[in-house]
Amino acid sequence: MLINSSDFPFVWMNLAQEPGHDHEKDFAELEANLQRGEPFVLLTDTAPSDDHEHSPGEKKRTALWMKKHKVELRKRVLAMIMIEPNSAKRLGFKAFAVVFAKFWGYPLLLAASREQAMETARELLAKDGTSSH
Repeated sequence: MLINSSDFPFVWMNLAQEPGHDHEKDFAELEANLQRGEPFVLLTDTAPSDDHEHSPGEKKRTALWMKKHKVELRKRVLAMIMIEPNSAKRLGFKAFAVVFAKFWGYPLLLAASREQAMETARELLAKDGTSSH
């Protein structure tokens, strides 16, 4: 996954898996966003690939990192919004969203377009009272 925080509090993630990618860099970027002390929204227009299986080491590292940052994640990350134009695929992700929210502590929301995703993100931030975007 690649993280782009240049438009904070809108943090874009690319969930495509590239061979040899340094996940530590991703966790460091996410941690830096948590340390800002301000709520933010994660957005992505890439779905996790069906054929990528995380190694036991990756799964363990992710679980340990998540446990260490659980309180901050629940407090700072308002949601992850996944853009998926295909309505059938969006429907399929709804079941996954329940498991996702239990693990990460924030909701996985689905949007049909980038515009809809940004509108939802702005609404979440406005409800939280922290963004002028």
